[in-house]
Amino acid sequence: MAALTKEETEALIQEVLDVYPAQAKKDRAKHLAVNDQSLEKSNKCITSNRKSQPGTMTIRGCAYAGSKGVVWGPIKDMIHISHGPVGCGQYSRAGRRNYYVGTTGVNTFGTMNFTSDFTEKDIVFGGDKKLAKIITEIEGLFPLHKGISIQSECPIGLIGDDIEAVAKKGNKEIGKPVVPVRCEGFRGVSQSLGHHIANDAIRDWVLENRDGDESFPTTPYDVAVIGDYNIGGDAWASRTLLEEMGLRVVAQWSGDGTIAEMEKTPKVKLNLIHCYRSMNYIARHMEEKYKIPWIEYNFFGPTKIAESLRKIAALFDETIQAGAERVIAKYQAEYDAVIAKYKPRLQGKRVMLYVGGLRPRHVIGAYEDLGMEVVGTGYEFGHNDDYDRTIKEMGNTTLIYDDVTGYEFEEFVKRVKPDLIGSGIKEKYIFQKMGIPFRQMHSWDYSGPYHGYDGFAIFARDMDMTLNNPCWKQVQVPWKTAEADKVAVAAGA
Repeated sequence: MAALTKEETEALIQEVLDVYPAQAKKDRAKHLAVNDQSLEKSNKCITSNRKSQPGTMTIRGCAYAGSKGVVWGPIKDMIHISHGPVGCGQYSRAGRRNYYVGTTGVNTFGTMNFTSDFTEKDIVFGGDKKLAKIITEIEGLFPLHKGISIQSECPIGLIGDDIEAVAKKGNKEIGKPVVPVRCEGFRGVSQSLGHHIANDAIRDWVLENRDGDESFPTTPYDVAVIGDYNIGGDAWASRTLLEEMGLRVVAQWSGDGTIAEMEKTPKVKLNLIHCYRSMNYIARHMEEKYKIPWIEYNFFGPTKIAESLRKIAALFDETIQAGAERVIAKYQAEYDAVIAKYKPRLQGKRVMLYVGGLRPRHVIGAYEDLGMEVVGTGYEFGHNDDYDRTIKEMGNTTLIYDDVTGYEFEEFVKRVKPDLIGSGIKEKYIFQKMGIPFRQMHSWDYSGPYHGYDGFAIFARDMDMTLNNPCWKQVQVPWKTAEADKVAVAAGA
């Protein structure tokens, strides 16, 4: 199907909006737009980071998800207590495939669920004493842990538990960092505020722990990888390239990361930000306090990898610049072979994306390296500075949608008719039942890594495996089958 024109895309948006009541229509119209590369600021065309419309099927998560599920949860040598009812902790454990090296339950704890397991009694009388007891028990049961974070769930903010006082007391008792995080799920409009709250907790309770400590030997090439959660091994793939070009990665935030690495980050010469949305706050803080510059980078697909390696290298001396060129040359034969194999099978295929974090814009280059076209994209919890970066990556007339509702997304897909959808687990089975190839692009559909040159080979394989799978020809879409049966009965009559 040919791409929609600007007028056709605008008409599609209006058609989708027409089902809403007047006020809902007015609100949702601000979150749907046609891309215009000539704009310098996205707020000229789209609104973001606002409350979801009541009654619509939003796909967002909560502040707790942003803090515990994204930022704090992957820190492998800390124990993260989900303070509240058992469900939030159980739902958020092991769901994002944050790979790590270590022995679970001994010196790494990322896939375990630690919870204060609130009951009605705790809601009535408070959970401070219970939380203090848990901290004591954890120290006895898991003595090799390096610290504890307290991730507060919704009831904590409602009943007023003083988690800060418990944390200070626990810190003195066990002699390790105990960090209270006020990330109750009801805060803010999405998980984005949870990222911010988590960053602030790191700023207030972690980063200053080694200020003035000169025992850590530094080099001119020290960097920190921030905003990479090692989904399917992504951070390892990225780290390989950085180290091959001559840099020393002091810290990973926070996939396969440790609290000691985070404490040492103020010693680095440059912070490298992969997921801008979740970690720009702490990078800005370190720039202000420690005078550490930061830049964004993108390791999806060979074009963006080469651009990023050269951009990073430009901030160092000729040794690192030569190292970047050496790395690009080293992997050229590999990624040329990947493109030669998969581009003929994927050329011209059209993709619609709807994801969180960095993915709605970062993966565009990887698709384009394979000859594919992204015809629609949007963020679950993006801010306008995310869209500022996105409008330059997308072609004109591309459909952009913020906090898209389930209804809107389905209607857009029916009309745009993409060959592939990349979104989350909540959307996966809807579109598969519609007979549309789908990749779960939050955690790579149990595959990965997708970062780096080796990750690009896996990415290309997965896209081909999904799109060209013969199973799609066998899918019987239920409502289409029912409609065909009605037509057949009518014809027979």
